[in-house]
Amino acid sequence: MSQDEPQPPPAGRRRTRLYALTDGRTAAEDSVLTMDTTITAATGADVDGGLPTEWQEILAMCAPPGGRAVAEIAARMNIRLTPMTLLLGELADRGLIHHRPPLAAAETTDMHLLMRIRDSLARI
Repeated sequence: MSQDEPQPPPAGRRRTRLYALTDGRTAAEDSVLTMDTTITAATGADVDGGLPTEWQEILAMCAPPGGRAVAEIAARMNIRLTPMTLLLGELADRGLIHHRPPLAAAETTDMHLLMRIRDSLARI
């Protein structure tokens, strides 16, 4: 088997079809998630053994306090972005994850703060 071929799930672990995980939906009902939205699990991955394997993987991957971006979760799970946003929307609707939109540019580029940091470092 070459590296380019998708790897089958480990033995004893069955993947659920995407349409079953999303109940055949093509759009999230209440959640608007973009590829750079940060996802954090609201509960542990072991909250319910009855959850689909993919949901448990997402909860484990997004354990607090860090979380992960939607695009990173999709890449790590080898699922396309659109189905992943549907899966995450379902988890959000059920209260299993929290999501935070990316910071606006104004929130991440405070020039006065950066200048104070630079000046403080220069004094060290």
